[in-house]
Amino acid sequence: MTSPHTASGGDPASSAWELLLPAASAPARARGRSLRAALREAVRSGRLAPGTRLPSSRDLAADLGVSRGLITEAYEQLTAEGYLRSGRGAGTWVGDAARAARPHAHDLAPRSPGARADFVPGTPDLSLFPRSAWAAAQRSVLADLPHRELDYPDPRGLPRLRTALAELLARRRGVVADPERIVVVSGVAQAMTLLGFALHARGLRTVGVEDPGSPQHDALYASAGVTAVPVPVDGEGPAMEPLRASGVRAVVATPAHQFPTGIAYSARRRAELLDWVRSVDGIVLEDDYDGDFRYDRAPVGALQGLDPEHVAYTGSVSKSLAPGLRLGWLLVPRSWAEEVVERKRTMDLGHPALDQALFARFLERGDYDRQLRRCQRAYRERRDALVAALGTHFPGAEVSGIAAGLHAIASLPKRYGPQERFLARVAEAGVAVRPLTDYTHTGAAHDDGADKAVRLVLGYAHVPPARIHEGVRLMAEAVTGRGPVHAASPARTISCSPGVRVRAASPE
Repeated sequence: MTSPHTASGGDPASSAWELLLPAASAPARARGRSLRAALREAVRSGRLAPGTRLPSSRDLAADLGVSRGLITEAYEQLTAEGYLRSGRGAGTWVGDAARAARPHAHDLAPRSPGARADFVPGTPDLSLFPRSAWAAAQRSVLADLPHRELDYPDPRGLPRLRTALAELLARRRGVVADPERIVVVSGVAQAMTLLGFALHARGLRTVGVEDPGSPQHDALYASAGVTAVPVPVDGEGPAMEPLRASGVRAVVATPAHQFPTGIAYSARRRAELLDWVRSVDGIVLEDDYDGDFRYDRAPVGALQGLDPEHVAYTGSVSKSLAPGLRLGWLLVPRSWAEEVVERKRTMDLGHPALDQALFARFLERGDYDRQLRRCQRAYRERRDALVAALGTHFPGAEVSGIAAGLHAIASLPKRYGPQERFLARVAEAGVAVRPLTDYTHTGAAHDDGADKAVRLVLGYAHVPPARIHEGVRLMAEAVTGRGPVHAASPARTISCSPGVRVRAASPE
C-alpha cells in the first residue's frame, strides 16, 4: 500500500485514511459525495501535496471499510476535474493544477479601527435600526407575497414600492413624483453611476461636482467614462461663473444640505442654477442624502419640485435606516427615463424583489415615518452635544452651516493650529477626525491662512452624547497638553447664508 517516495514525506495510505475517514462514516446515500468532497478539499488545502501518490483503490477501500467502487468513482471524478492524475499501471497521484485555498475571507468594509473616539462623517447610528418593526414587516411580507413577485422584477422596481415612494417624496420633500419615473436602486452610488452611463450615451463626457464635495463622485463617474469637473462652492451654493465657464451641461448638487460645508442653497442660487441648466438644456443631479434631517425648522423642499424635467432626484435609506441595506431611489426626467431604465436592466436585472416588498410594507404602515422622527430626535441631541462640547474644550470655536444632517463643520481658533500638527496629535490620542481639506479637489483650503486654520468635518450621528463630550475632551488634551478650559457658553454657530447668525441651544 505504501510508496517508496511521496512528496509529503509521509505514508500516503495513512494520510488519505485519516482525511477520508469522517467522510466514509457519512450515510450511505451521501457517502460517495462526501468522499469526493473531502478528497477535493484535501488537495485544495495542500494537506495532500502535489506529487503525492495515493493508495490503490482496493487498498484505500479496505482501510476505510467502503466499497472499491466508491473509491474508483472518486478517483475518476477528481482526475477528470484536474485534482488527480493517473497513468495505466502507474497509480494515482495528486496533480499540480490546484492551489491551496485561502483560509479566511477578509473584511474590506471601511472602518476606523482602534479609535478611542470616532468623528469620521458618513455613518448613522446603526443601533437605531428598527429591528422589531423590520422583522414584523418581513414576516408579514413572506406570508402574503404572491409567488409571481419572486420572479425577475420590473427593472424600475415593484409598482407597489414605487407608488409608496412617490407618496413619501411628494409629502416630505416636495418632489413631483411620478411612480413611472422612479427607479429603485442600490443606494445613491448606483443612481450616480446610472446617470453617468446615461450622460455618456448622450455624448456628454464631463459632469460638474461640488468643491468641496463627496470624494466618491470622481470614481463613480469615471467608471461610466465621464470626468468630474470641480465647481467651487460659496456661501450660497455652487459659484455660477465657474460653473458657466466649465462647459459642463450636468452638475451634481446637494441643495438641502451641502456636503461637507453644511450650507443650504439660497433661494437666489437655486433660481440661478435652474436658469443655467435650462439655458444649456442640461440636467442637475440632486443628491438629497440627508434632506429629512433639519433641526431648527422644516426642511427646505427639493430642487426637483421646481423643474422635474431638468432635475434628477436621488436619495436612500443609508442615513435613516442603514447603509448595508443598499436601498435607494432615483427619479428621472421623462426624457431620460428610457435609457436609465434600460441601463438598470442590463446592470443587474432589477433590485431584489423581497427587499422591495418589505420596504413597501414598511412605508405603508407608517414605520418609516416613525423611524425618521426617532432619528431626528437623536441626531439633534447629538449635534447640540457637539456644539456644547466644542464650546467647553475649544473656546472660540465656530460651528458653521445650518442645523441639519449628520455632520458639522468646526473652525477652531488659529492657536490650535497649524492643522497638520493638530491632526497628528489628535491621531496619536486615538481620535479619528477628518479635516475639510480631505473633501476638496485641490487638497487645500480655499481661504487665506489655510496653513494655520483648523477646519474639521465632524460626524456626530453615530456617537452617543457622552462619547461626544469625551472625544472632544481627548482632542483638546492632545493639542493643549492640559485639561479642559471651561467657557461661559457653547461654541458659536454661524450660518453661511448672508446676514443670518444663530446660536445653538445648549443640551439640557
